[in-house]
Amino acid sequence: MFNIRNNCTIAIKLMKQKPQIKKDFTPPKKARFAGFKKWVKKRPPKKRLAMVAGVSLGVLFFGAAASFTLIKDESVVYDPGPIESTYVAPAVIYRSPLTGAITDEASTKRSVTGVMIENSIDARPQSGLASAGIVFEAIAEGGITRFLALYQEDRPGNIGPIRSARPYYVEWAKGFDAQYVHSGGSGEALQLIQSLAVKDLDHGKLSNRIATRVSNRFAPHNVYANFDTIDKVSSELGYSGSEFTPIMRKEDPETKPVPTASTINFDISGANYNTRYTYNAESNTYSRFMAGLPHIDQEGGSQITPKVVVALIASYRIHPNNIHSQYGSIGTGEAIIFQDGLATTVTWNKPTQSAALTFTGAEGEPFALNAGQTWITAIAPNRVNFTP
Repeated sequence: MFNIRNNCTIAIKLMKQKPQIKKDFTPPKKARFAGFKKWVKKRPPKKRLAMVAGVSLGVLFFGAAASFTLIKDESVVYDPGPIESTYVAPAVIYRSPLTGAITDEASTKRSVTGVMIENSIDARPQSGLASAGIVFEAIAEGGITRFLALYQEDRPGNIGPIRSARPYYVEWAKGFDAQYVHSGGSGEALQLIQSLAVKDLDHGKLSNRIATRVSNRFAPHNVYANFDTIDKVSSELGYSGSEFTPIMRKEDPETKPVPTASTINFDISGANYNTRYTYNAESNTYSRFMAGLPHIDQEGGSQITPKVVVALIASYRIHPNNIHSQYGSIGTGEAIIFQDGLATTVTWNKPTQSAALTFTGAEGEPFALNAGQTWITAIAPNRVNFTP
């Protein structure tokens, strides 16, 4: 039976219902966002704050989750593979404290060894001079010069003939903290060796332990040494290393200057001992002549060719014993440095008997010498001349 009351109730409910929206209809984003904002504003303040905080936390959570997913996803991780470095560490360059020449590390820690080498006519040609790092030349007695040859990186197999010590040679050797090879000496020199605590290697005391007499030369021009025996004896005596202030060194110039001193003459004492040097621009060295002849080293048969020649101007006089020489080797004085084809006047400095010999320029700054063999001649004033 048809129920009018129920039908009317159903009709009223249908009229109040909102029209159905198709499931596939999506409002525009702006409209959705505006509606959401309107809906949020109608909420109480506390609920509104909680909703905003919840949305923010949700965004952070989903962002972190997405990042974690990307990290864990091996397909998106960049794998560069094995990395090979092309960096090459620069080589360590060691230089001799004595000469400034490139050498190995062990040589830089080696003792400087000074050897007294004779220069009388009967002692020529000498052995080992071409290998010396620094050579001091001065008159010993009767106008006859003698050499103090200093060695560090080079170790020639034969050195000599060896002769006796003099005070100024002892002072120069001490300035390099050198172990000192000699065959006796003047009374003053022997006393100075003791008072300055020089590392003494005296053939007169050590006899054949430090040097031997050869059969192809006659005495006293026949005492020779080699570094095998020198090293052995110095080790037994506890000598090791040399502490000294090195002479400042420099490299050869890339562009050679126009030479102003190509020929150098030292009027030392007489025709048999006067020396001359000629400049070789190609090698930037000086060929040494003595008594008008090339000065040859017997061991290699080659002419001695230092990189630097120094005229050490010093006062000179005959000792009161009328035999030995005396030089003003302590203090300061003028020196002429010959290198790179030029002549430069500087000041030499040796304030005490034990101090190192150094050179300073016109403004008092250290003056640098070319790396390599340096030949230093102690000479009286006004006895050096040179020409371009």
